Amino acid sequence: MKPTIAITAGDINGVGYEILLKGIADPHICEICRPVVYGNAKVAKIHAQTLGDEYHNLQFNICQSPKEAKDGRLNMITCYPDDTPVKLGENTPEAGRASYASLERACRDLKAGLVDAIVTAPINKENIQSDSFRFSGHTEYLSNMFGHNGEALMMMVSDVMRIALVCNHTPISKLAEMITEERILHKLRVLNSALQNDFLIRRPRIAVMALNPHAGDNGLIGTEEKDIIRPAVDKANEEGIWAFGPYSADGFFGAGKYVHFDAILAMYHDQGLIPFKSLDMNGVNYTAGLDIIRTSPDHGTAYDLAGKNTANPESFAHALYTALDLLKNRALSNELKKDPLIVEPREQKHKDDQQRD
Repeated sequence: MKPTIAITAGDINGVGYEILLKGIADPHICEICRPVVYGNAKVAKIHAQTLGDEYHNLQFNICQSPKEAKDGRLNMITCYPDDTPVKLGENTPEAGRASYASLERACRDLKAGLVDAIVTAPINKENIQSDSFRFSGHTEYLSNMFGHNGEALMMMVSDVMRIALVCNHTPISKLAEMITEERILHKLRVLNSALQNDFLIRRPRIAVMALNPHAGDNGLIGTEEKDIIRPAVDKANEEGIWAFGPYSADGFFGAGKYVHFDAILAMYHDQGLIPFKSLDMNGVNYTAGLDIIRTSPDHGTAYDLAGKNTANPESFAHALYTALDLLKNRALSNELKKDPLIVEPREQKHKDDQQRD
């Protein structure tokens, strides 16, 4: 049976609808999965009118539940009213409420097992804030909803590299207090497990970045490396995790050393995402460490591009394909972990054969 993929529409004034409509217009998508968009058909048609002629007559299969989704159709679950105001390129409270309604409903269906994975279009982290959403982004929200073993791991994935973060959306002024041995070790465990179970890498090699310039220069310009990061790397190695470092980020990326590792653990957002996006702007954001699978494009709402038919849907398409790949990989990993056939010891088998004789 084809997997059912929930797709949240994100901020209605950004490029979310444009990239998802362009992305799932590929006929191959409906051959390999059953996409279900969480949004509003009338809002989607407003965006469709800004695209090419082939989008102007879009027809949606309106569903009350993913169970009603049909193969080969653009399925839609209505999450907010038809009269929700669309103001392309603007940051509005209504857009934030619509973003949350779409995300909350999709996550509810994911938790109920009605969909197999979720792909999220970009949200505005400011206008989505409310009494129901007090998080700095999707990763933190999903960690709160689905996590049961500490924080989830924000992981950026492309054909060039995989980068995970110790601190996701943390102000620079608070970084030092967030960098702890326990936190780094936890992230290394989650990253190692994700590489093995979700990417099927048997013995992954993980590079760990330093926090300070020149990896602290032996304590001259910072002690976090020798007091916190190095001990965490050592403990990870004692647990059988192949972690290396800490490496000074400028030299590591500048010399192209990332090609020798299966993944990189960066200490904070810009340390990881600047080199990642410099090398590939069509990567995928994957929330690792959860029982569910969630991916998203690695860009934001792009208000400046909204309504201009210039948004590139490649990152969204990669996010959708990555979610499908991860579903297959995780199923295969679980299958391989099942108890093998019980083999009787030779002596017991010989004794049993004698008794039968």
